[in-house]
Amino acid sequence: MYSCLDNMKISNIILISFFSILLLFSITTYINYKQSKLIAENNEAFSRSSIILRNSHRFQRNFLYMVSGLRGYLLTDDPFFIQTYDSAILENEKILNELISMVNTASDQRILLDDIKLLQGYWIDEFAMPLLDAKKQATASVSDRDVFDRIYRTKLGSGLEKDVQRSLQKKFSDFTNFEYGFRDSRKEIMTASLRYTENVSFYLTVISVVAGTMIALFIAYYISSRIVKMVTMANAIAAGDYQVHVSEEGNSELSQLGRALNEMAGILDLNISLLKKQKDELDQFAHTVSHDIKGPLRGIDNVVTWIEEDHRFDLPPKVNEYLAIIKGRVARAENLIKGILTYARVGKEEKIREHVNIRELISEVMEYSIPPRLGITLITAPDLPLLYTERLPLLQIFTNLIGNAFRHHDKAVGEVNVYCKSRGDLYEFFVSDDGPGIEVMYHEKIFEMFQTLKEKDAFESTGVGLAIVKKILHDRKLEVHMYSEPGMGSTFSFTWPKSL
Repeated sequence: MYSCLDNMKISNIILISFFSILLLFSITTYINYKQSKLIAENNEAFSRSSIILRNSHRFQRNFLYMVSGLRGYLLTDDPFFIQTYDSAILENEKILNELISMVNTASDQRILLDDIKLLQGYWIDEFAMPLLDAKKQATASVSDRDVFDRIYRTKLGSGLEKDVQRSLQKKFSDFTNFEYGFRDSRKEIMTASLRYTENVSFYLTVISVVAGTMIALFIAYYISSRIVKMVTMANAIAAGDYQVHVSEEGNSELSQLGRALNEMAGILDLNISLLKKQKDELDQFAHTVSHDIKGPLRGIDNVVTWIEEDHRFDLPPKVNEYLAIIKGRVARAENLIKGILTYARVGKEEKIREHVNIRELISEVMEYSIPPRLGITLITAPDLPLLYTERLPLLQIFTNLIGNAFRHHDKAVGEVNVYCKSRGDLYEFFVSDDGPGIEVMYHEKIFEMFQTLKEKDAFESTGVGLAIVKKILHDRKLEVHMYSEPGMGSTFSFTWPKSL
């Protein structure tokens, strides 16, 4: 499966997974939509059925009103009863028309309604109307009253009216039973449909959630596992292992990235090997050239010294001046060679940690490395710390910073102050003087190799000291800063960890 995925774009994998889950949810939504339509149709059918049943009961009640109204009028001549009779007839006509419009033409209910309509019409034509006509005429004479009595006894005594009423009741009972049966069947269908929809929706939702979760976990694992391999490879490269390799096949973005990392690691390995070779050759060349140059320089210095010793008083003053210039240039050349070798060795020496008392370290710097200057005083803060750290780099930093402060001081009387401040896990050390100061335009330049603000003939100034300080600190990811203005002195600060 991985081989198939490796040949697909990650974006395509994500899109396919997304549309698969979307399809499952779409099916679930469609089923629920169909169920909602079915529920709406069922509600409509139940509403129609309720109206049919309600009208059926009203029709039966009205027919009873017709019968009771007719008999009440015939017995009492009270017009109230005939009004009840008439209103019941009119309402039943409307009810029948409404029921006929709501019942299917080809259904058994429609046949029952037609029979009910015929029976009601038969009852009206055969019983109600003849009796009403006879009742109206009975008021004219005694013979007419006798005719009415005879018709009344004939119609009611035959039992046919009761048969019509029973037939109407039977048909309405069949009609309502049919409607109740329809309601029960619809209810069963609806219950089964709801149960089916609930089951299908539940299982589809579960499948969607499980499938979505599994797809998301799989994609996350697939991508993260590949990225972890590449991160491991990148960390190995950062740690200096340029021969690390990840196995990648296919055309996915991760496969392409893996192959690019492999190619980058190969190029880095080749370039680093070449660079180390060139660096070793350059170091060897620097040591060889430095050693070879020191011999002629010492020879020149010796010859000049012999000339001065043997002919100091025989030579003209101008020649003695030239000889002093030669000795200054030779001394500066030796200092330059020494500075270059020191700069080249920064970061290569073995890192030996020991307890270092900063006050004692500065005293050692003053005693062995910096010639004293009359009128310039070194003031060290009493709270300089005791560290467990590398001693040699700190010695080089303080030697160069304090040495520069003494050498470049332009006043007859001055001070050089050394103090520190705590900055979390770091100490910030300061070397401050009240000397000539440096213009802002030179603040970055003085940390570059061979950059000095003094004349080239000043043998003390080689332009290497501050470059050494910067390299030592930057190799340890530490900082060095300078604060200075012309005539206001200079302050150099650098950070150093409290423990290594």
